[in-house]
Amino acid sequence: MRSQAKQMQGALAQESVTVRAAGDKVVLTMDGNLKLTGLSIDDELLSAGKKAKLQDAIKDAHAEAMKKMQRIMALKIKEMGGLPNIPGLS
Repeated sequence: MRSQAKQMQGALAQESVTVRAAGDKVVLTMDGNLKLTGLSIDDELLSAGKKAKLQDAIKDAHAEAMKKMQRIMALKIKEMGGLPNIPGLS
C-alpha cells in the first residue's frame, strides 16, 4: 500500500496547473502535490488602493487551481486502479 502511495505522489508531482485571475494580472501555478510553485502579480495591483482586488484575485486563482488539480488527481487515481480498500472510507 505504501509503494502505491509513493507511486501516486510521484505521478502527481509531475502534474502542474497554471491559472490566471483579475484579467491576467495574477498568475498562479500549483503542482500535483498542491504546492504553490509560482505566483506572478502585475505591478498595477501592488498599490494600497488595489489591496482588496489583489486579495480577491489570489483567492480566486487558488480556488481555480485547486479545482483543476483535484480533477487531475481524480483521473490519475482512476488510471492507477483507484483507491485501495481503506478501513473507514469504504
